[in-house]
Amino acid sequence: MRYGLIGEKLGHSYSKIIHEKLADYTYDLIPLTKEEFVPFMQKKDFTAINVTIPYKQEVIPYLDELHPLASQIGAVNTIVNKSGYYIGYNTDFYGFQYMLTHNNIEISGKKCLIIGTGGTSHTVREVLKYLGADKILIVSRKNSEDTISQAEDLDLCKTISYETCYAEHTDAAIIINTTPLGMYPKVDASPLELTTFSQCEAVVDVIFNPMKTKLTLQAEELGIKAVTGLEMLVAQAKQAIEYFLDKKLEDKVIDDVYQELLKIID
Repeated sequence: MRYGLIGEKLGHSYSKIIHEKLADYTYDLIPLTKEEFVPFMQKKDFTAINVTIPYKQEVIPYLDELHPLASQIGAVNTIVNKSGYYIGYNTDFYGFQYMLTHNNIEISGKKCLIIGTGGTSHTVREVLKYLGADKILIVSRKNSEDTISQAEDLDLCKTISYETCYAEHTDAAIIINTTPLGMYPKVDASPLELTTFSQCEAVVDVIFNPMKTKLTLQAEELGIKAVTGLEMLVAQAKQAIEYFLDKKLEDKVIDDVYQELLKIID
């Protein structure tokens, strides 16, 4: 196998379509159970792969080197085999930043909520820090209010419970869901009830299937800007391909493929 995507559940993925539109290779979807993941990564029989839930952190021990951004974030979604030397990258940072800027979602000086604590949450946190967020609160279902690893600036970023979120932080301006709650096929799930968030300016859900999640549909009903993750998916794939093939692609291809996908999905 040369190029592809590993993850636990990939039935919802558009990555094969995206990669094969942007690059001249066959791109395989490789769903792996937790039992299958270890032998796959021990064998490492691939030229380059992408990594999705739940393996963005689990792949790190199998790599020879981390790109500085992937090391800073603590999550890898792209691995390139350079003659038996395996390098991990994070292209979700670029993808998420692109989605925010392309949709004119202003982060600087804002209080932001990130729902979820997985690898994508780590990436989103770093993008928000880079874009100048005033406060970043990571909402976790865990009982403790631990600090997320690498969230070193406690004045800027800390973890809170859902109870604390609803009690003290309904003035958040930006809400970002990084959990799979609401993803196909369980489309009736939502990670947050938005009614009391009266100062919310934008809701971003990194889920891309369905195109509108229960969370973003509620945001729209409340008059809040709502964005889901298909643009992020295309943008991160574009940068992943640049690492795969060691060539530069124009940013214009992101919107070209995004518009094509909208026609296919509709």
